[in-house]
Amino acid sequence: MKKSFTKTILFAAFLFAVALAGTSCGKKGNVTPVTVPDLTTMDVVTPESGTIAYTGGLFNGSTDVSLSSYGICYSATNQTPTTADKKTTDTVILYAYTTKLTGLSPKTTYYARAYAVNSAGTGYGKVVQFTTGEGTTSTGGTVSTLAGNTAADFVDGLGGAALFNSPQGITVGADGNIYVADSFNSAIRKVTAAGDVTTLSGNGSIGYVDGPIAAAQFYAPQSLVTDATGNIYVADYGNNNIRKITPAGVVSTFAGSGDAGYADGTGTKATFNSPRGLAIDGSGNIFVADMGNNLIRKITPAGVVTTFAGSRGASYLDNATATSATFNKPNGIAIDANNNIYVAETLNHAIRKITPAGVVTTFVGGNKQTGIVGSPSAIAFDKSGNLFIADQNGRILEITKDKVLKVIAGNGTSGFAEGVGTAGIFNSPQGVTVDVGNNVYVADYYNNRIRKIVLQ
Repeated sequence: MKKSFTKTILFAAFLFAVALAGTSCGKKGNVTPVTVPDLTTMDVVTPESGTIAYTGGLFNGSTDVSLSSYGICYSATNQTPTTADKKTTDTVILYAYTTKLTGLSPKTTYYARAYAVNSAGTGYGKVVQFTTGEGTTSTGGTVSTLAGNTAADFVDGLGGAALFNSPQGITVGADGNIYVADSFNSAIRKVTAAGDVTTLSGNGSIGYVDGPIAAAQFYAPQSLVTDATGNIYVADYGNNNIRKITPAGVVSTFAGSGDAGYADGTGTKATFNSPRGLAIDGSGNIFVADMGNNLIRKITPAGVVTTFAGSRGASYLDNATATSATFNKPNGIAIDANNNIYVAETLNHAIRKITPAGVVTTFVGGNKQTGIVGSPSAIAFDKSGNLFIADQNGRILEITKDKVLKVIAGNGTSGFAEGVGTAGIFNSPQGVTVDVGNNVYVADYYNNRIRKIVLQ
């Protein structure tokens, strides 16, 4: 009986070993076949010089360890460029890479696309057509002070008689007035086109009080946005929530519990962690740069909060799936006419792009291209689709609708000066907005001023 049992066990072990051998050597169908890489070509941005351009590639899925080369191929004559044309060879950061094209000719149309080579062949992204800059530098805009002066205080008044204390966010309302998140005064200020400053809400003291605007209190508000009916939404940074100010003058908590944390939910059931930037789309959805959580959150008009992009990790990762991408302290946020969301990241030195389908790419800049957009703190679109960027390093930039990068004011040094283009000097600009006349307004943080740039 024991002998028979032993034989049975040995025979079963032998069959199992045969089965294992068959699985590992004979059944090739269980081995994932190598396929041609699937890529997305990122947007192309070119400086005014016209001799270089910035772009990149995104792998739509896991990168293949058998890749032998990858980069961008480009040509001015071949509308479907291949690796036989000019190309870059780059380094993948998990799922994506950014690169610089060099040796370009000004005022020339080029065609570019991402490529990657593995044992199955060469994969290509979609061709992107772009035209280089004209080879000359624009004079920029004329910079002046609309309101405020160097002194930090809390005083209403006209022009330089008004005082702010570290202004952060800024937006133009449907009424044409400029609204400012006066951070260290914990107040929302209103500035007319003539520079007349009044206090809309907040009394200079830190607090958390809903109710009539005269009695309401905030805690270091960082940014604000208005909707079509005149409601103002405020990223109340210190209170970790989003506040709402109605045209009738009532302040309420639109979303957020007041505690620092992370939870999706409706209204005060949701939690944020140091919300920094706000943008609103044509349907009334509000998108929040939830800086402390490294996330982009979405709030519907009914107050339902969900996570739109990011995975809470503080790093730099583009991805074809929004909630697998990572951000590092996202600051500013803006939405274009096609509902693409753009995010300014100071620590990643980049402007990121999120499509309505949730694909996250780098629009321009990045950890290996830190000087392009510097340390962007805020972004805003004008009615024509031009993107304006407040670079904390002391510049105001523009990326035109044709994706040409310009410096419209500032020179990268900190200080204060009025003037044209690079002669106008800022000190850590934190907010930017554009009115219907294409005048650009900047919250000049350390100068405690609201600056105005009239474009040439």
